[in-house]
Amino acid sequence: MELKSELRLQLLAPDELAARTARITAAMRAAGTDGIVVSDNAGIYYLTGRVFCGYIYLHSDGRLRYYLRRPNHLQGDSVMQIRKPEDMTADIMAAFAPGAVGLEEDSLPYSMAMRLRASLPAGASASPMLRAARAVKTPAEIELMRRSGIAQAEVYSRIPHLYADGMSDIELQIEIERALRLHGCLGIFRIAGQSMELHMGNVLTGANADTPSPYDFAMGGAGLDPSIPVGADGTIIHPGLPVMVDMNGNFTGYMTDMTRCYCLGEPHPEAVRLNELSRNICAAVAEAAVPGAAARDLYELAAGMAREAGYAEAFMGHRYHAGFVGHGIGIEVNELPVLAPRSRDILAEGMTYACEPKFVVPGMGAVGIENTYVVRASGPAECITPAPEQIISLR
Repeated sequence: MELKSELRLQLLAPDELAARTARITAAMRAAGTDGIVVSDNAGIYYLTGRVFCGYIYLHSDGRLRYYLRRPNHLQGDSVMQIRKPEDMTADIMAAFAPGAVGLEEDSLPYSMAMRLRASLPAGASASPMLRAARAVKTPAEIELMRRSGIAQAEVYSRIPHLYADGMSDIELQIEIERALRLHGCLGIFRIAGQSMELHMGNVLTGANADTPSPYDFAMGGAGLDPSIPVGADGTIIHPGLPVMVDMNGNFTGYMTDMTRCYCLGEPHPEAVRLNELSRNICAAVAEAAVPGAAARDLYELAAGMAREAGYAEAFMGHRYHAGFVGHGIGIEVNELPVLAPRSRDILAEGMTYACEPKFVVPGMGAVGIENTYVVRASGPAECITPAPEQIISLR
């Protein structure tokens, strides 16, 4: 008898699951690894369509087994309830007898990795295999991202109506957050990378945009407290100052990344020039973002356009310059590919990336746009964040 949807652990359609596991198992076989243990929420979601507390074991022949701690009501083929990790490792060795097992070494706590290693034979790290597999999206994943992009653009169109005279950047951000949640935004902002923290996104106004952050984001900001040193700091929105909005686009479990600039009254002419330069860079990168293109060449294209326009010192920051102009996106921000000068990533059809050529000018603030794109079989990459790109008036 078929299980009710609320009881099924595995929510992905069989062909979708097969497409995802095939990418991972090909990498496993190339690395000489018989199996991998998936423990991170992003990987668990990728392989099941839901998040649970536990582990997934994937064998190189495509067989899957799910080891569940919480919630304990989920059911399905190859689902095993466990009390401790050793219950899982004993079952893996008995059922699969693998010679080498990889762990998610980039995200698994060291103490847990050592605990699992005590009873599993060591194999190549699973983290690069999962990152590479998730970089190329299936049509179903891309459709989820398109839906997020449309919803995100709809909320951005309402931002001028959310502004009230005398607002600070954080007050406007709170109103945007409320509008996002009411429109279906899931709230969670998953970010790949160590100690990367951000609540719902970033709104930057004036000189605060030139405040460096410890996080590897394109833009910084002081934040409201040293415990989370990024983003809005309470700056009052004054006429002529650009207000950069880079907020949460997670409506489906697969997110889009989009930045637009707003202004109270007429923007400074230099802000208009820089915003147009950012638009032109995004378009040029999209034109060059075809299968086989090197991510580092796309970065150099963007940086070269900034240099030629005389804005190299303002490109991707002023007091601190971010070392990239774009990044992969999907279940998390900062997936592959990375558009950076030393990146080894090569674009492939189905990859999704955010391009964010931004500029910071002292005394004025941050200007620029960001869009999310899908690499197609031929032609320019497809933009899936369909919102006006000019500086938008708050009133």
